[in-house]
Amino acid sequence: MSSPAPSPRSALALAQFKILLSALGFGSMAILARFAYADGVSTPSLLFLRFFLAGILLLPWVLWKKLPWPRGRALLVLIAMGSMGYAGMAACYFSGLHYASAGTIALLLYLFPAIVLVLSTLLLGERFSRRRLLALALALGGLVITIGLELSAQPLGLLLGLGSAIIYSLYILAGSRYTSECDPLTSACVVVFSAASCYGVYLASTGFHGPASLHGWLSVLGIACFGTVAALALFLSGLAQTGATQASLISTAEPVVTILLAWLLLGEPLGWSQVLGGGLILAAVVLISREARPEQVQLTELHD
Repeated sequence: MSSPAPSPRSALALAQFKILLSALGFGSMAILARFAYADGVSTPSLLFLRFFLAGILLLPWVLWKKLPWPRGRALLVLIAMGSMGYAGMAACYFSGLHYASAGTIALLLYLFPAIVLVLSTLLLGERFSRRRLLALALALGGLVITIGLELSAQPLGLLLGLGSAIIYSLYILAGSRYTSECDPLTSACVVVFSAASCYGVYLASTGFHGPASLHGWLSVLGIACFGTVAALALFLSGLAQTGATQASLISTAEPVVTILLAWLLLGEPLGWSQVLGGGLILAAVVLISREARPEQVQLTELHD
């Protein structure tokens, strides 16, 4: 006898749990990066290894499933998104970890929904509703509190964190406008290999500085496997059941995960500025996510 099919409620609960696990994976990357840096890994080398290993892990699955590859303009846009957008965003994010706490950098990155709202209104003619105005006010208020009261962050770290959010916003707009019909996994392959190629060219002239010990290599593998491939696969698997809006809402747990892990594993202080500022930013993300379109999620949830 075949086992009974899971009820819709239990299937939805499992999908929500997958999305939550994906947020845990994405949120752990800043912590693993700190361990890799302590082992002597340079930021460009770390990002090259992260994207290259993620692509190597994704490619066999894509080939085995015989998924369709993007073509024409969509392919060119994806290559640009990887080599310039995603590579640039990751460079700002991971470089910012040298000058500010992991929690602060994660919170600054999560300003991207507010930036997307402004850019989509100005560039794409989307309606700026009262809900969007409230979300933008909450996000900017959270930014002011985080920057104004976070004394451990250097100005360069704050600029890099904000830069990662701006670049990521442009990345989202390009992906939602030009690549919404592409398969998400093959698109992810193109993006990560393009980003890896960008860093490979850079390292050819500056030199590769990889991990000095097994501990460092385990941190890098954790970023590639758990923080990139597994997190992406879990998100896409849960997305089919939860839908884009609910998946985006659950994913707002990511910066909270980063802050808590930084507090538990790195001993970073958990001040009231981060709690209050992060709460306002997450409230803004929740409001914005309620209006998110499914095509804005497929490519963007590769993350940092």
